[in-house]
Amino acid sequence: MTTVDPGKVTEVGKFLTDKTCPLKDRFRALFTLRNLGGKEAIDIISSCFDDDSALLKHELAYCMGQMQDDYAIPSLVKVLEDTSQEPMVRHEAGEALGAIGNATALPILEKYCKDPVIEVAETCQLAVQRLKWLENPEVSELSSNPYNSVDPAPPAQHSDITTLKNTLLDEDLSLFQRYRAMFTLRNIGNDDSVLALAEALKCSSALLRHEIAYVLGQIQSDVCVEQLASNLSDKGENPMVRHECAEALGSIATKRCMKILENYSLDNERVVKESCFVALDMSEYENSNQFQYADGLGRTEK
Repeated sequence: MTTVDPGKVTEVGKFLTDKTCPLKDRFRALFTLRNLGGKEAIDIISSCFDDDSALLKHELAYCMGQMQDDYAIPSLVKVLEDTSQEPMVRHEAGEALGAIGNATALPILEKYCKDPVIEVAETCQLAVQRLKWLENPEVSELSSNPYNSVDPAPPAQHSDITTLKNTLLDEDLSLFQRYRAMFTLRNIGNDDSVLALAEALKCSSALLRHEIAYVLGQIQSDVCVEQLASNLSDKGENPMVRHECAEALGSIATKRCMKILENYSLDNERVVKESCFVALDMSEYENSNQFQYADGLGRTEK
């Protein structure tokens, strides 16, 4: 965790809380606050859940989960309980509660395992299983993640790509089992594992499809560009999946990806349109000599 003058946290926070600021700049400020950590950063992030951008609120919850600070739990519970919030925001709050890893969140997560919004219910079921898994001796597996992200499930214990692919695509298995296979395929990260992951973009669970797009963005392989573009272009696809496909394309950041994102930057679905704008900024970063994406501290000095 970075040690920084508390005044700097406040300065970075001004970019995030300023609704007139371009969304891409607010995102960079958000990820800077995530990296800085601490109660003040969490308070600033939490104050933005009244924003009218579902995409931003989704990322607020994501960052709070990745920070793994118990101080964020009450704010995330409030978001999960708020049925006026968009499903993708409530889902991310549930996932964040699982990511923090504190078993005190189990009762509230168990309550929403039967939420009428399937993506919220499935997320809470996964979060409950993660928290219960953390109590067993397998916890050493957490160190095997090369991306340093806090994931909704641990990787599976084997590495045969065909077996993992079959598990991932088996609709009769629990999402927790399938997520474990997914994260192992991500950790392997070669072309065969990426193509196996991409096949799951056609699975029935929107939650799983969204997470597949997320991990493909982490891997940053261009062998799955067409599959991601296919889901992004599907107007009947769940917006939370389309948004994650856009962000994955932004991370892959080839010229083809940028062209696709430009094509959908005027999409009628707001979360998709905004995701394309943010993803284009990520593409610009990936193709630049900028030192870091989360550059909020540098912006406070300009």
